Amino acid sequence: MPKTSLRSQLLAQRRVLDHDVWRASSLAAQLNLLSLDEYAQAECIALYAATHNEIDTGLILAAAFQTGKRVLYPAVCGHQMVFRPVERIEALQKGTFGILEPCPTGVDHQADEADLILVPGVAFDLTGHRIGYGKGFYDRFLRHPDSTAHLVGLCHDFQLTEVPIRADVHDIPMEIVVTDTRIIRIPIEK
Repeated sequence: MPKTSLRSQLLAQRRVLDHDVWRASSLAAQLNLLSLDEYAQAECIALYAATHNEIDTGLILAAAFQTGKRVLYPAVCGHQMVFRPVERIEALQKGTFGILEPCPTGVDHQADEADLILVPGVAFDLTGHRIGYGKGFYDRFLRHPDSTAHLVGLCHDFQLTEVPIRADVHDIPMEIVVTDTRIIRIPIEK
């Protein structure tokens, strides 16, 4: 199935999720994420503000604050994306595309400054490839040559496709995909 068709189909399916189903799925996926050694060992994590029934990250944010982790959120600046620190959820404000972002006066951070980066997506496959929203912000951001961050796709289980997603040369694969029902570790090619 072409990326555009799969993107449209899964976005439509996600948008009509019942609120209670979304909340239960978000809770389960976040608990799975919090069980990862990569999360436990991370000193600095990059989250995202959920939109249109994406898996919520509020529980992860609260756990990170409670354990003293530094937290970064994405902000879109023109055609690029940066991460900025967040010390409290109230500091987020509507930014590009109406998604909550950190205050524009915050210090910009690059991908090499986080130990764990949660990446939203419309679809993921079992090899760690993803379909985003088609703008390429995450793929450009994650291309930082010095980044050693663990890349984790976070999604509802129905967004995980058994059919391989055709990867373009600029696509950055995930190391782990976490859903509400499973954790998939992608073998790293050397």
